[in-house]
Amino acid sequence: MKSKMWDQQTIQAFQTTLLNWYHRNKRNLPWRADTDPYKVWISEIMLQQTRVDTVIDYYYRFMEEFPTIKALAEADEEKLLKVWQGLGYYSRARNLKVAATQIQDDFNGKFPDTVKEIRSLKGIGPYTAGAIASISFGLPEPAIDGNVMRVISRLFGIEEDITKASTYKIFDQILRAIISHEQPGDMNQALMEVGATVSTPSAMECPSWLKPFCYACTHKAHDKFPVKTKKPSLKTFTIWLELLKMQIMNI
Repeated sequence: MKSKMWDQQTIQAFQTTLLNWYHRNKRNLPWRADTDPYKVWISEIMLQQTRVDTVIDYYYRFMEEFPTIKALAEADEEKLLKVWQGLGYYSRARNLKVAATQIQDDFNGKFPDTVKEIRSLKGIGPYTAGAIASISFGLPEPAIDGNVMRVISRLFGIEEDITKASTYKIFDQILRAIISHEQPGDMNQALMEVGATVSTPSAMECPSWLKPFCYACTHKAHDKFPVKTKKPSLKTFTIWLELLKMQIMNI
């Protein structure tokens, strides 16, 4: 990590600046209308591997057909998949029904409110659990996705490969240190919003409000972060395979 961890004064300044920007500029998305954990959960699952613009209509339709956890748990699978049709990755829909049944059976129909219990639900990983815990229950839990990794990588100049599990721990430690305990949900969503609309993969500079906090901006190095090792191309692999065959034949 190129940049040192911020002191408390810098953390507070960043929180205030980021949250002020978010409250003025956040997109008007239907799942942000309230913090109901069921609605947050459904939206986060839909947003996996799917563009926001695509999800909006599906989200409205899904909530109309399955407005409660109970309705989803009791849903006919064929009907569920029909409502989901077009979003792809159908295992997501099946996992939602399984998890809704878990909530009905194991939590008396009430969405669990601890990270451990949320993680116990089918199809929910660290990111989704962090999003629900922070947005719906006000817990200072990180929600780390690709957008957030890019933002944090640029802010702190993280040189470690983001595809490695050990690097995830670095992001987790940083986010736990800088997350607002008063508005953890808004802060997680603000970081996601920055990654989606400001610090995009092609962005080569920061807006003025973000510059004082950003290592990549100070060093004109947006294109250097995040660090991600490229997989060998098919051509490279083919050449390697041919060389290996030649070596074997010469043994």
